[in-house]
Amino acid sequence: DRESAKRLATVEEIARELVRAGADRRAIIVAVGGGVVGDVAGFAAATYLRGVRLVHIPTTVVAQVDSSLGGKTGVDLPEGKNLVGAFYPPKLVIADPEILRTLPHREYRSGLYEVVKYGVIADEQLFEFLERRMSAVLRRDAEALDWIIPRSIAIKARVASADEREGGLRQILNFGHTFGHALEAATGYRRFLHGEAVGWGMHAATLLAVAMDRLDASDAARILRLVASVGPLPALPEIDLARLRVIFAGDKKTRGGRVLWVLPRRIGKTEWGVEIPWPLVTKVVRALPQVVHETSIGAAMPGKVRRG
Repeated sequence: DRESAKRLATVEEIARELVRAGADRRAIIVAVGGGVVGDVAGFAAATYLRGVRLVHIPTTVVAQVDSSLGGKTGVDLPEGKNLVGAFYPPKLVIADPEILRTLPHREYRSGLYEVVKYGVIADEQLFEFLERRMSAVLRRDAEALDWIIPRSIAIKARVASADEREGGLRQILNFGHTFGHALEAATGYRRFLHGEAVGWGMHAATLLAVAMDRLDASDAARILRLVASVGPLPALPEIDLARLRVIFAGDKKTRGGRVLWVLPRRIGKTEWGVEIPWPLVTKVVRALPQVVHETSIGAAMPGKVRRG
């Protein structure tokens, strides 16, 4: 269940196995695993015989609260993440929080960044619960999991059903993913788990929101603290900014050559489709390691850009 398996060759292998097994349009593809398994199996289900039934049994936090819901499937190309895919909703999703207790600790923590995302973009109560109970969540306390997992699923389901094709509201689910996806691609999908890259992406988007005068510094500090409370992120490598810009340009969220960001406005409220000057993006990326390890976001932050 690693990103290196998210390629067209894997989908071809699945399709050929289905042919050899004599699978017809009554077949059901059951995806048991994490986000990569679900994305690949989902795309195989969407394309084999122009569509067969799909069932998800997600076994990771990311898969339970995010990738198994909403019908997005796909694979990566060398040029970027999720560039080939389809919207193809499953017939059934079976998500049992108890199975999350079996995950390796790093994999478990990685998924929690997606839960934090939901609190930032759409649910102040979830955000506050995580502020109060993060230690219990990290211990995989059953009561805490039984609260945060269904609540996260409900947010994803509500947003995805209101905008099935990602034309408007659903874009808020990409909070942390603009920089996160680029970071994964820039490091060859080897250095970071997906959630860890999203964690860095939420740091970047939060700092950009402050710099763009979209977010109050006190709310930004709370977001940075909550992301940090999940645990230490793998260190950022030296990033080739020219390569990063090329990766941004190939992102599926880019419109007419413009890289569009999702920025928090306050806890529980988010703005999407924000274009940010490239020089400001580079300043924030350079400042990220220092700012994230500061107790305050003050000294290292780039200057604000006033809205016109």
